[in-house]
Amino acid sequence: MKEKAIFLDRDGVINKVIFREGKPCSPRTLEEFVFNGGIKEAIHKMKELGYRVFIVSNQPDIARGMISQEFLDRMNQEIWQEVPVDDIFICPHDDHHDCSCRKPKPGLLLEAAKKWKIDLLSSFMIGDTWKDMEAGKAAGCRTILLETPYNQDTGCDYRVKSLREAIEDIIESLSNTL
Repeated sequence: MKEKAIFLDRDGVINKVIFREGKPCSPRTLEEFVFNGGIKEAIHKMKELGYRVFIVSNQPDIARGMISQEFLDRMNQEIWQEVPVDDIFICPHDDHHDCSCRKPKPGLLLEAAKKWKIDLLSSFMIGDTWKDMEAGKAAGCRTILLETPYNQDTGCDYRVKSLREAIEDIIESLSNTL
């Protein structure tokens, strides 16, 4: 039997984004890597509802030479120590690489689904950008957008102000209908 999952973007969902020149960016130091409030409790609730929880994240700063793979591994270790995710899937490429794993393409979600035997139609993608929403749609997931000032025009299935709201209002109610 296939399982259901919740795919979470990293920057903006798991941890706070950093603004550089007015644009949301990934943290580049451990001091900048700050977890969003309530993330641990939210993930525990997702797991209580019977979902596998995965992080799927574009990290082009590796390809751009802004951070090293070793530094990314250290940030992933921080995540593993703090939140009970089942797995982390990272795309280290930049747009010009035209890889299948870089969101808005669904490669990371498809990889996780294959590895963990996930039913994508019973799953959700939660993120804060149009790329997250497009990747989720392309994979067949329902999409939940965490509202921010930088994503007001982004299309999605559901729009929420917090991860807690996503769980309480959407995932929990839909879990009962699947």
